[in-house]
Amino acid sequence: MINKKAKIVATLGPASANEETMYNMVCEGVNVFRINFSHGDHETHRQTMRIVKKINADYNLNIAILADLQGPKLRVGVVREGAVVKPGDLLEFTNEECEGTEKKVYMTYPHFARDVMEGERILLDDGKLIMEVKNTNHTDTVIAEVIQGGPLKSKKGVNLPNTKISLPCLTEKDIADLAVALEEGAEWIGLSFVRSAKDVIELKDLIKKSGKLAHVVSKIEKPEAVRDIEAILDVTDAVMVARGDLGVEIPMQSVPLVQKMIVRKAHEKAIPSIIATQMMETMIDSMSPTRAEVNDVANSVLDGADAMMLSGETSVGKYPVEVIKAMAKIIIHTEETSDLTVSKDNPPEGNTSRNITDSICYNAAKVADQINAKALLTLTFSGYTAFKISAHRPHTNILVFTANRSILNTLSLIWGVKGFFYDSLVSTDDTFSDLSKIIKEEKIAKAGDLVIKIASMPITEKGMTNTLKIEQL
Repeated sequence: MINKKAKIVATLGPASANEETMYNMVCEGVNVFRINFSHGDHETHRQTMRIVKKINADYNLNIAILADLQGPKLRVGVVREGAVVKPGDLLEFTNEECEGTEKKVYMTYPHFARDVMEGERILLDDGKLIMEVKNTNHTDTVIAEVIQGGPLKSKKGVNLPNTKISLPCLTEKDIADLAVALEEGAEWIGLSFVRSAKDVIELKDLIKKSGKLAHVVSKIEKPEAVRDIEAILDVTDAVMVARGDLGVEIPMQSVPLVQKMIVRKAHEKAIPSIIATQMMETMIDSMSPTRAEVNDVANSVLDGADAMMLSGETSVGKYPVEVIKAMAKIIIHTEETSDLTVSKDNPPEGNTSRNITDSICYNAAKVADQINAKALLTLTFSGYTAFKISAHRPHTNILVFTANRSILNTLSLIWGVKGFFYDSLVSTDDTFSDLSKIIKEEKIAKAGDLVIKIASMPITEKGMTNTLKIEQL
């Protein structure tokens, strides 16, 4: 498989959700498949997730599943073909279901008229249409004046950058979708339109009550989330800079620096970050990306993002395999020709419950670079050491061994981490000897190479990491 450190997340859809295409995408560099619960039905999603599990079993792979919940996405209803609104037109939004025209359109959110205020902006279709609220009866009707016109299309998203909506972060649909994702063993759950740390905690509580193991990706696409980013990073497992809705909800010129700020803060807290939306959008219809898109992917790698995500490019695009190949080529070239030391020296904070483990991970990464180690090997039962070591961005290979296949898949999102299934814990010496044998068989290292191994001793107690060993194979 492709040897790169930054990971690729690919959204599945009609263009790609079949076993042959998915396997070819994996061969070209996919690490995580995203299931978008905004579209499709439960049975389709179940079948798709089972194909991912089958590919993992058939080819001894660790591809993760990211189940992306829709969240409180506001949309208009069905609109008659050919409807166009012009600047100065008045458009009525109603709670009464109807076929939309350039005069009147159905709004799927029942409390729309109650939440919006006169003078606030309404953005449709990722900001292609801009309107201003002229009047609301606070029950079922809103009149808006068109500021920026264009085609009015069915089921397009609505953004309210100035409005505080009363919808919960997790809708009834999300809770039903979550149950399906957890039943099918999704390792990551995407939480859309996060507004505060409280939203993340609510989802984590639901996952815990289910008895399943899944990690949360908080999607940052609201100005409230940007303001509360520190608190969100303290409770989430990963973060996504979802530039589509974010670029509509905040001024578009703010997005590049907000992206860099979120990636930097996530990196400092050892939280993986994903950059998403329009990374290689032209490859939906074209065999090659624009130069601007190539720059965008390369800059995301240089910023220190753990992963880049493709949406329409792989779900509905004409070239789902080729776009993976192109993105992997950009990532590999950027990594091979650049210094990826993306953060200042970031030693662990003292007096924490995991201070010894954090200190060993930090020093293992530093020593690995100092002695030019061929690999850094760690045993993990929760994945914690993999997250920590990855955050220090050592130049060497990060090889993680675990008996937990769910954790193994989970780690496919983490920068630089390559996972191996290993369940033979007899003694520390025997285990360390086994790991040396495995990496030689995998041709990752050879006799005479220096490697670093970290683990907990005694190894059979599965405690916190407390041992660092430098070894010449």
